[in-house]
Amino acid sequence: MSVSSDVNDKLQALPEASAIALRLRAEQYFDAIQGIVDLFAAKKDLDVVYVTTTVPAQSILNALEVLEIPLDHVWFVDCISQIMMSTEKRHPHVIQVESPTMLENIMLKVEFLLRKNEGRNALVVLDSINSLAIHNNTKILSEFLHILVNNLRARGAYTVIFSMQEYESDEIRNMLVLVSDETTEVA
Repeated sequence: MSVSSDVNDKLQALPEASAIALRLRAEQYFDAIQGIVDLFAAKKDLDVVYVTTTVPAQSILNALEVLEIPLDHVWFVDCISQIMMSTEKRHPHVIQVESPTMLENIMLKVEFLLRKNEGRNALVVLDSINSLAIHNNTKILSEFLHILVNNLRARGAYTVIFSMQEYESDEIRNMLVLVSDETTEVA
């Protein structure tokens, strides 16, 4: 079974408004994104709000375009391009946040995008917990995740949190267990 199909199957098995921590390896990254955006979200007709703190939004957009995945219902909160001093042109579906340390701004931008498309069900992807843990104090990050995931549940939105297995610590695994309905490893 392919990684994208595996990710889709795991998400399909979840009840609405669930939060799942997807533990994956670096080489599975773009296949997991394809499974989430092209298979799961498209099948359920969900808006996708993708919070990127690892790879610039433009890189993910380029990959989605190569895979011919429609971007009509995919939005990005890009927290890494500015810190990397990326000067690429701005895509209309990308909102910039100055840094992955600006957790409150991330929450506000996600809320803005969800309200902008009110009436549509949504899926929010946090990419990745490991990168956020590099930039933020563990206690503050844990609080941020708790508030964000509970707000998304109240809205009926799915939450997917990426965790790169190569960079996981016990603190990260414990944090994910506390906020996720399920923690699963991508095959």
